[in-house]
Amino acid sequence: MADKPIRADKATAVAELTESFRNAGATVLTEYRGLTVSQLTQLRRSLGKETSYTVAKNTLAKRAASDAGISGLDELFSGPTALTFVSGDVVEAAKGLRDFAKANPKLVIKGGVFEGKAISAAEVTKLADLESREVLLAKMAGAMKGSLSKAAALFQAPLAQTARLAAALQDKREKEGAEAA
Repeated sequence: MADKPIRADKATAVAELTESFRNAGATVLTEYRGLTVSQLTQLRRSLGKETSYTVAKNTLAKRAASDAGISGLDELFSGPTALTFVSGDVVEAAKGLRDFAKANPKLVIKGGVFEGKAISAAEVTKLADLESREVLLAKMAGAMKGSLSKAAALFQAPLAQTARLAAALQDKREKEGAEAA
């Protein structure tokens, strides 16, 4: 009888993890061996409200990933594993993990899932090296504005040339008129 509540709890835990895998834009797996509770609390706070940091048993997390349709993570589920479910900006969460790992070398980024595909720890670092979404959008807007400004200048160039030509012809006629008089 004691086994049934435990199995129900495990089924509930797997269902919750599966739902988290499905709803997250990205998931990063880390090894937290040697970190204190206060350091883990600090990490959770630094990741923000749109990112959750969950410690899970490897067998349950592996089953949840499989139920969510994610493959390629089986080798990452070894040792103490924590899952970072990112609902917001993936780049910001990756930067937060990278920066915390630099300050606390005991946190090891193992890899993760981005857009339904398994990624390595190096690819998580590449994500962290990207600029934030807002910065990239601002750069794109600036580039588009620059292109539009060039196009406007290009369309105005023939009119400006025609005006300069007309002014030059008028000056020439005035000089010829002054010389003839």
